[in-house]
Amino acid sequence: MALILSIDTAVSVCSVSLHRKGQLLGLLELHQENIHAQRLMPAIKTLLDQAGLESKQLDAVAVSEGPGSYTGLRIGVSTAKGFAFAHDIPLVSVGTLDALAMQVKPFLEGGVFIIPMIDARRMEVYCKVFDGRMSEIESVRPVIVDEGSFEEYLEKGTVYFVGDAVKKVSEVLQHPNARYLHLTNSATSVGEIAFHKFEKKEFSDLAYFEPNYLKEFKVVKSKKNPLML
Repeated sequence: MALILSIDTAVSVCSVSLHRKGQLLGLLELHQENIHAQRLMPAIKTLLDQAGLESKQLDAVAVSEGPGSYTGLRIGVSTAKGFAFAHDIPLVSVGTLDALAMQVKPFLEGGVFIIPMIDARRMEVYCKVFDGRMSEIESVRPVIVDEGSFEEYLEKGTVYFVGDAVKKVSEVLQHPNARYLHLTNSATSVGEIAFHKFEKKEFSDLAYFEPNYLKEFKVVKSKKNPLML
């Protein structure tokens, strides 16, 4: 039946979805920061209850693997791994930027590029580049955005920028071929991609899988008290 629970906590949105054979059964999203730890498990239970299902009926669990918020990714991945261990089902990991790019499909036309991006610090973003066929052109990397960023793509055709970084990027990067879509991460597109990976049996190793933080996480000491983290 390929019943898949999908989790996306890479950014401030806490998003969970259910798909059966790639078709969306239900979606629950909470648009509030710093609630993943408290609200993720209740959200999953509510979603399952609304669908009249139990977690033991799941065939797989999918999770947004990053990049994104260190805390959000850690909570999402640990929860997904817990479900996979508890029910002896496969874990499917989906790139956060791949899932973002998937949301642009309804807007696609010939000769376009898709650049999903996640807000990092200041003018830095984590991004990836796809063509209109969803083929990867540039792999995930951090970029400091300025007036000349992504010029090689903007000069060739329409470029769709999508993600929680588009507001700050649109204020700096202005070009007639730039299209800014204010869409954020969603477990809906994670589930779409996960279904295709499930069919191909592209599963992650439960014992060794870790989120893709892209950058090493650093704990900053308190300036008021250097002995405290």
